[in-house]
Amino acid sequence: MNPKTSIEVEGNSVEEAINKALKDLGVSRNKVKIEVVSEEKKGLFGMPGAKPAKVRVTRLEGK
Repeated sequence: MNPKTSIEVEGNSVEEAINKALKDLGVSRNKVKIEVVSEEKKGLFGMPGAKPAKVRVTRLEGK
């Protein structure tokens, strides 16, 4: 069974999404490539319209 090499994760912030992905992959930050797919968007004055941040985290070869 091959371990996951790349995942996309959402979070309330980019940092939260990265941390979730690292935990899911079971690796440290220096062993992955991180791409920000989209930044989080806040709803105006707490109104609907907020969107989570989304990142793609890929395990680097040989690490």
